[in-house]
Amino acid sequence: MFQEIDKHLTRCSSFTEDQLELFHSRLKTKNIHKKMFLLRQGEICKFEAYIVKGCVKKYYIDDNGDEVILQFAVEDWWISDIGSFSEQKPSNLFIEALEDTELLVIDYESKEHLYHAIPQMERVFRLMLQRSYVVLESRLYATVSHTAEARYLDFIKRYPSIPQRVPQLQIASYLGITPESLSRIRSNLHKKKVI
Repeated sequence: MFQEIDKHLTRCSSFTEDQLELFHSRLKTKNIHKKMFLLRQGEICKFEAYIVKGCVKKYYIDDNGDEVILQFAVEDWWISDIGSFSEQKPSNLFIEALEDTELLVIDYESKEHLYHAIPQMERVFRLMLQRSYVVLESRLYATVSHTAEARYLDFIKRYPSIPQRVPQLQIASYLGITPESLSRIRSNLHKKKVI
């Protein structure tokens, strides 16, 4: 059960067997069904979750009542509301399963305990946070500087497994375009034999 998360950790630092066992002891397994929520707006995010199997989305509801998708996460990715989790404040976000999903979850107190017990754990989570920030910054840059078609091409290049698992409507929301625009883009790319 811990093989993949251990590989994930050891890409950033090395750990003894005892350290990995301590880490495992602080994780809880959680299984959620499709359309179930890990987090709802107004709740305090009490977890960071590693996805063993499945797919989830993180989003908020805008003033028009529409979902604005901020992130999709699949196997070997982490999902959380970092702001709510680290500051223990109510979240503005929802995290919902798009498929039946198996997670390994760590709570705030357990994570803090691991920082003290296994010093290199702080490095691992810092590197993960830095990578998340780089992805977010790149996405923000692309949103203001690239065409919708370029954003879609970048999305399918970066995340090749997600388009087969997520409805086009939700991909359009993630890209910040209408479903009709995405349909036109996909049609044009098929005609050009790009995809």
